Amino acid sequence: MAIEKKTQITIDVNLDENNIPEKMQWTAPDGGISKMDTKAMLLSFWDDEQQETLKMDLWVKDMPMDQMQLFFHQTLMSLSDTYFRATQDEKMTATMRDFCDYFAEKLELKKN
Repeated sequence: MAIEKKTQITIDVNLDENNIPEKMQWTAPDGGISKMDTKAMLLSFWDDEQQETLKMDLWVKDMPMDQMQLFFHQTLMSLSDTYFRATQDEKMTATMRDFCDYFAEKLELKKN
């Protein structure tokens, strides 16, 4: 099958003198995103040959702890949804969502 279209997603990371991220921006022209600021990113790739995940986790040094906790909670919730779409495994998805609720409760992320 021939590739009919190719697109690119770009992540720009500005580092300080110790190679710690200070600023990050991402661009996805097909999604209408151009140099959007972000404070954190989690990116995973699947290596089929090694049967393992390759990861890139970055956040800027001034990322507030409360925002990092929300970022992780929302990412875990999203991963639960993605897992369900990929597998249709209702039982494990429910277990993952239960953990997300526990995570939010322990970090007091739930708003009354």
